Amino acid sequence: MTLPTASSPGARLRLVNLSKAFGGTRAVDNVTLELGPGSFTALLGPSGCGKSTMLSLIAGLVDADSGGVELDGHRVDGVPAEHRPIGLVFQKPLLFPHLSVEANVAFGLRMRQVPRREARPLVRDMLAKVQLSALAGRRVGALSGGQEQRVAIARALVLSPRLLLLDEPFSQLDATLRVEMRALVRALTDEAKVTTLFVTHDQAEAVELAEDIALMLDGRITGQAAADVFYTRPPSLAAARFFGATNELPGHVDAGRFTCPGARGSVLADVPDGPAVLVARPETLQLSTEVLSGTPGPTVAEALRLCGIATTARFAGTHLSVDVRLDGEAALTVHVPVGTSVELGDDVTVTAPRSACTVFGTGR
Repeated sequence: MTLPTASSPGARLRLVNLSKAFGGTRAVDNVTLELGPGSFTALLGPSGCGKSTMLSLIAGLVDADSGGVELDGHRVDGVPAEHRPIGLVFQKPLLFPHLSVEANVAFGLRMRQVPRREARPLVRDMLAKVQLSALAGRRVGALSGGQEQRVAIARALVLSPRLLLLDEPFSQLDATLRVEMRALVRALTDEAKVTTLFVTHDQAEAVELAEDIALMLDGRITGQAAADVFYTRPPSLAAARFFGATNELPGHVDAGRFTCPGARGSVLADVPDGPAVLVARPETLQLSTEVLSGTPGPTVAEALRLCGIATTARFAGTHLSVDVRLDGEAALTVHVPVGTSVELGDDVTVTAPRSACTVFGTGR
């Protein structure tokens, strides 16, 4: 049997209106998603949103209620899991404790009846790539958690899959080891040119690893874009809230411009006129001790300027996190450089330039 070479291109994955319900709960709700050949995409979302179910549907471990899974334009819905060119790594490694490291990595090749003389160099090469050559003869029960996960990844990649599914494989590892494993996985998948879908609930992990993020909330994909887009131009208010550390200012859009109570200035808003909310990340706002004069109003300046009082200033390593109580009940958090002189109770001005702002309509 001839396996694809490591230079074989990854598959193009396409999910078409994919749905799956358990009882009265729709775990996956009419999902359409596409991954390009050789891409690395993070499927990001909170626990219970349907991420693992979606991976099981793609892998063929669970049958969909409706919709389909396509690889390179071919439907694979009826293809048994063992015949799909897919590698799957779970949160728990699920290794065979009575077998050695080498035998675990070779297991899939043996099931595919690859002759031992062909399988052995493939296994040894893969063990070298995951830095486990010295442990080839050791039983997996004597390995650390990180080593076990390396074995699981090697076992999946040695089959040269065209699609690799990773279901939160680092969630049980300590922080330092997670960083090491992220770098290893990205290096291995880049070398293999395998299309990869990486499930995680950790925003930082998704941003660090993936070229692209598909955000899943309540069984649906609510946005797919490059990681920086979710920070700078979130596709929805729910997406902005999931990525956290976001300020929200309720206000109003009139003639395509947003303003809010107490603000000087306005910013363009690509939403219908009516009630709206502006979101801006703390690191994109500007803080000064300049005191504004004059009457607030929606002038045409491409920024909002708001007066307030500094109520807290917390050291956060790379910056100070300053909370500002605005005129009225609203509040903002602003990140400023360490060493900035901010005293509690100071009158301050917060400026939100247009580039920092995303506006969402909230209905009438």
